[in-house]
Amino acid sequence: MAPPKGNNNRPAVRRKKSSNLLPSLVDKYLNVAFLRYLVLEPAALPIISVLIILAEAAINVFVIRRVPYTEIDWVAYMQECEGFLNGTTNYAQLRGDTGPLVYPAAFVYIYSALYYITSHGANVRVAQYIFAGIYLLQMFLVLRLYSKSRKVPPYVLVLSAFTSYRIHSIYVLRLFNDPVAVLLLYAALNLFMDRRWTWGSIFFSLAVGVKMNILLFAPALLLFYLANLGVLKTVLQLSVCGVIQLLLGAPFLLSHPVEYLRGSFDLGRIFEHKWTVNYRFLSREFFENRTFHLSLLGLHLLLLLAFAKPTWTFFQSYVRLRSVQEQLQPQLAKKNSEVQAQKRAKKEAKKQQQDTEELSSEQKSFLKAFEKSLQKCAGGTAAPTASPVAPPKPESERYDIHFDRCTQLALLPFFLCNFIGVACARSLHYQFYVWYFHSLPYLVWSTNYSLGVRYLILGIIEYCWNSYPSTQLSSAALHLCHLVLLLGVARQIYQTMRINAAVKQQQLQQQKKVQ
Repeated sequence: MAPPKGNNNRPAVRRKKSSNLLPSLVDKYLNVAFLRYLVLEPAALPIISVLIILAEAAINVFVIRRVPYTEIDWVAYMQECEGFLNGTTNYAQLRGDTGPLVYPAAFVYIYSALYYITSHGANVRVAQYIFAGIYLLQMFLVLRLYSKSRKVPPYVLVLSAFTSYRIHSIYVLRLFNDPVAVLLLYAALNLFMDRRWTWGSIFFSLAVGVKMNILLFAPALLLFYLANLGVLKTVLQLSVCGVIQLLLGAPFLLSHPVEYLRGSFDLGRIFEHKWTVNYRFLSREFFENRTFHLSLLGLHLLLLLAFAKPTWTFFQSYVRLRSVQEQLQPQLAKKNSEVQAQKRAKKEAKKQQQDTEELSSEQKSFLKAFEKSLQKCAGGTAAPTASPVAPPKPESERYDIHFDRCTQLALLPFFLCNFIGVACARSLHYQFYVWYFHSLPYLVWSTNYSLGVRYLILGIIEYCWNSYPSTQLSSAALHLCHLVLLLGVARQIYQTMRINAAVKQQQLQQQKKVQ
C-alpha cells in the first residue's frame, strides 16, 4: 500500500490556519481589555474616528430629513452674490435682506458657486447636503489633529460630537459661512503640522478671505512661523498670505478699494444686542459703548502678551523635537527594514520546514499503522514519536516612536490664542460657537481639573450656547466657564514652564560639575 501523495499537505495546513483565525480574532478583540482601550486610550482614536464619521454621516442625514430648515442668512447671501454675478464690484452696493455685504472676497466666490449649484439658491436641500459634507470633512481634519496629539480620550470626542445640537444646526440647518472658514482653518493647521508651509499659508489666507474671525489665530501663527522658519522665511510666508488676499480681492480693489476694505474688514462694526450670547446682562447702551469695546481689546492684547513667552517656549520645544525626529527617523527606518528582512527570512525557513516535515492526517494514520505492523513483526515496542517542535519565539516588534505626539506643543498655543479672542469678543452670535467648539475638549484636557469639573465646564458651555434667546444667567455662566477654563490652562502651562526651568537649571549645574 503506497502512502498518499504529498500534494495533500498544503490544503490541510491552510484549513488548520483558517480554523484558528476566528478564535484568535475573538480572543484578541472581543474582550473587556480591548474595549477599554478603544474607549479610554487616545492611541485608539484613529479607529474610533472612522466610527465617529460614519455615525455623524447618519446623524446629519437624519437631521436634514427630519428637522425643518430655518432661514436666517442664506437668502441674504444669495442676494449679495447675485449682485456680484450681475457685475457689481462696489461693496457698498452689494446688499441682502439682512444688510450690506460684510465678508471678504473668498466668501463671495464660494457662495457664488453655491448659487449656481443650488439653482440660484432655490434648492436649499442640495445646499444642506453640501454643508453636511463640509461638516464631515472638517470632523476628519479635527480628528486627525487629535489623533496626532494623543491628548484626549476617544469617548470624550464621541460625546462632544454626538450631543451638540447647536453645532449640527449651524452646519446643516442654517448654512452660515462660519463652517466654511473654520474648515479651511483646520485644513491649514493640518498642513502646518505636516510642515507644508506654503500650502498651509494659502489655506489660512483663504480662511481669512471667507471670514475675518480666523485672524484670532494670527498671533500664534506668527510665532509658529518664526520658531520654525526664522525671520526671512516667515516674511516669505506672510507674503504668500498677503498675495492671496490681493488676488482674491483684485476685482474689488481695482474698482472700489476703499469700499471693499471698509466693508469686508470693518473692525468697528456694531453688533446688535438682541443676538448676543455673551453679554445679555449688559444694557444696550453699555453694550454699544466704544470705551467698553476698547477695554475688551486691551484685555485681549494683555492676555496675548501674558501667554507670549509660554507660547514661544512651547513652539521652540516643538521645533527641537521635530529636529530629533529628523535625526532618528532614518535610523528607525533602517532598523525596521532589518527587522522586516529577518521576518521574511524566518517565514521562508518556516515554510520550507512545513513543506518537508508537515504530514497530512492520512499520512500520519498510515505511519501509525505501519509502525504497529512492524511492532507485531519484530515483537518490540513502537519507535518513540518525535518530540514536538518548540514554539517559535515571538518575532521582533516594529521599532517606532510616535513623534506626532509633539503636536501637543503646537496645538495648545493655537487653540488658546483663538480661545482668548473668543472670550474677549465684543459679542458672540450663535453661529460663532463653531469658532472654538472643536478645540474645547483639547483645552479642557489641558487643565489639571478633575474629570467631574471638566465635564461640568463642557456641559455648561453647551447649555449656554443652546439657550435661545440668551438670558442673563446663560451669559454670565458662559463668562464664568471661560474664566475657569482660562485659569486652568494658564496654571498648567506655567507649571510646565517652572518644571522646564528647573530641568534646565539642573543641567547647567551638572555641566559645571563636569567642567
